[in-house]
Amino acid sequence: MVQVDIVWSYAFGATFAAAAARQLEKEEKPFNNKWYIFILLFLSIFFAPSGLYLLWEHTQWETMQVATTFSDIPAWLVTIFAVTNITQGIAGYWTTWWLIKKKNYYGAHANWMVAWIIFWFILVCGWDCTGYQRFLYDMSVNNGALWEPGKMMGISFFYASRVWWTLVVMALFFAPMLIYGFVNFTREGAKMDRTIPSDRVPGVPRILVVYFATQWVLCLGLAILAALTVMGIREATGSLLAAYFIGIPVFSLVAYFLLFRRKMPMHRIARQLYVKEPGE
Repeated sequence: MVQVDIVWSYAFGATFAAAAARQLEKEEKPFNNKWYIFILLFLSIFFAPSGLYLLWEHTQWETMQVATTFSDIPAWLVTIFAVTNITQGIAGYWTTWWLIKKKNYYGAHANWMVAWIIFWFILVCGWDCTGYQRFLYDMSVNNGALWEPGKMMGISFFYASRVWWTLVVMALFFAPMLIYGFVNFTREGAKMDRTIPSDRVPGVPRILVVYFATQWVLCLGLAILAALTVMGIREATGSLLAAYFIGIPVFSLVAYFLLFRRKMPMHRIARQLYVKEPGE
């Protein structure tokens, strides 16, 4: 979706860079290495084109039910969308590279974790607490009826929607590069670190479980909790503005102190990938 792809692109760039943390630590220039080129290829060959296809073929869904047809969207906005699907991934990569150069391995991984939570939060909550309703509605299989608050397909979206099956096919193309990048970058970096015994080099199943379970289960769960916080405050105050300005900071503070501080759950998860860093 247009509104979330900017964050999703950032998350992908940040995740790939964190996976190659030890390799990138040795790179003096951020944009002159094979890992950056790999990320550019993923963003430009797979990610950006997929967004443009969805925008053309499923305009209403891709814009979170804002635009009805492709002609509703000005050409300049489509151009910006295409560009940011790549530039934001570069931004995610560069931020992670900067953290890596500071030898902050945990910060490098926390960067993509937070990005994934924000990505899911936009999908679940959106800007008016109806994000999940907008996501779970496909006009093309509902006789062209436009979305309106309260209308959604629910679980049937995941088997009766044309949009869903389009996403599944796209995932088949995405998966090889994701798996290759996450696994090989992580293992290559661990093997080149002489402080890591060979028996502590993360295995393929462990790497895949940590990355995908964190991204697609844990981060989604945290985003749902954040959305419920915002929705609860809206219900109590009757103010959408107050819900976001109070709910998001409150959730962020609680998440930091209970989950993201060092030696807390998110830190322990990240350590499965970078093993250790100075001072630990």
